[in-house]
Amino acid sequence: MDIKQLKFLIALDETRHFGQAAARCNITQPTLSMRLRNLEEELQLPLVNRGQRFEGFTAPGERVLAWARTVLAAYDGLQAEAAACRGHLVGTLRLGVVPLSSFDPLPLLRKLHELHPNLSFELSSLSSEQILEQLASNRIDLGVSFLERLDNERFDSLTLNETRMGLLFDQRFFDFGEQPLSWEAMVELPLGMLTVGMHFRQSIDHNFHSRSLMPKPLLQTDAVHQLLQAVHGGLCCAIMPLDGSLDALTEHLRLQPIEHAHTLAPLGLIMRRQAPRSALAEACFALQLQLQGM
Repeated sequence: MDIKQLKFLIALDETRHFGQAAARCNITQPTLSMRLRNLEEELQLPLVNRGQRFEGFTAPGERVLAWARTVLAAYDGLQAEAAACRGHLVGTLRLGVVPLSSFDPLPLLRKLHELHPNLSFELSSLSSEQILEQLASNRIDLGVSFLERLDNERFDSLTLNETRMGLLFDQRFFDFGEQPLSWEAMVELPLGMLTVGMHFRQSIDHNFHSRSLMPKPLLQTDAVHQLLQAVHGGLCCAIMPLDGSLDALTEHLRLQPIEHAHTLAPLGLIMRRQAPRSALAEACFALQLQLQGM
């Protein structure tokens, strides 16, 4: 067994196609198939369901795949750690961000790239629970999530800006004047919302229910881009982070402040405490601390 075989296995999972997985790994399809069969023979387990095309992984294959991701993450972390000991930062910084975060990670990543040109970045949109789970299993290096009920014995955190709320709407379809909006006024609007259970939605519901208001969303979705499309199409308005720059996406969108509107918990940058801890995560965490102190 070698690292390349595990990379081939992960590539097959991500592409769900033998030919595309081989192309991603810069090898031929017969070579990919042969190396995966060698892995199956070594482990004495069938990993892949084969027909005329890829038909998914076997149950043992799914379990081996999870271990392969862990091993690859550790291998990449080891390479990055060795480079850091030599005074360089290389590799891929994996950052998970909750949907509708008011924190824009791009200035931080841009500064990191200026300081360390050999770094690359992987951004994932994850729920708060997924971020903590993937930090704990070392599948991501850092998370941007709400700090509610954070286990401070397992994670370090750096509090970011408070998440205030505003109403996003398309000015071609709606006009609310210039004053901040009240929650009472919004209960009558056609609202689009993230699905129940997502932290930002929980904060919206709390703000309504604490005022004995019961909104009836016109649209609910777990995809932010679909929510933005619905707002831009005039179907609805949406409660969004006030400082998220979403109104800059097109000339027609506007974000209007809402009175006394903020999320239930502050947003934070989160890093695991336990070893092995990514040198990339530590450098990014330290840089954000430095930027906030400027």
